[in-house]
This record gives sequence, C-alpha cells and structure tokens, in this order.
Amino acid sequence: MPVESDAELRELLGLRRIAVVGCSSTPEKDAHAIPRYLQDNGYEVIPVNPFEEEILGETAYNSLSDVDETIDVVNVFRPSEEVAGIVDEALEREDVKVIWTQLGIRDDGAARRAEADGRHVVQDRCMKVEHQRLC
Repeated sequence: MPVESDAELRELLGLRRIAVVGCSSTPEKDAHAIPRYLQDNGYEVIPVNPFEEEILGETAYNSLSDVDETIDVVNVFRPSEEVAGIVDEALEREDVKVIWTQLGIRDDGAARRAEADGRHVVQDRCMKVEHQRLC
C-alpha cells in the first residue's frame, strides 16, 4: 500500500523496531547519523551490515534473514539497484510491515511487489525528516 498522507506516515512512525539495511559505523554518514537519531528518539534500531559486528551498541546482522528479532520496518540505506533484493528478503518475513527507502532511493517495481503482498511502502523519504516534521 503506497503511503501518501501525513496521517499514514505518522502511524507508521509509531512502529518502533527498525532494521536499517546499510547501517554504517561511520558517524559522518547519514546511514549512521539517522539511525542514531532514531535510537535517541526511542526506536529500537537493528543494524544490518555484513561488514560490521556492532553498530550503535547493537549487534549488526549480515542480512535481514539473519535477524532473529521481530522487525516492524525495514529502512534501506543502499543504492536503488539493490532495493529489489532487499525487498525480496523482507517479503520472506511475515513480521515486516513497512519497507522505507531513504532519500534518493527507489525501485517502483519492488515497491509494487511489496504493496501486492500487503506491505506499506515509503520511498525516497528520510525517516528523520519525517519524524521531526510529524512527531
């Protein structure tokens, strides 16, 4: 289901467990600063980065399928050409309610597949910006 209204965004921002695919251990990168902001604002951040063991004080997982915790939202910080594979992996999980791609990241075909599977999709928007604007 494409998310278009502020009311829908506000509702999705109420979900608290966020797997951040492409989460970075480099503080200067948005893929670190934005998950840190989310963590500082009460979200449980689950880093997904196969090159790190820990990020933001949390265990980093190699992939979404390796995460043994419940995931509400998959937040994507990877190039648009990698979104399809990430969406496929997310769709294998029954717990993922939302797939959210950060600014400049989108794959309309993958989004349609996720929506057809009953998942909410937010593309090309920053969770931090939307949180600051709506919450």
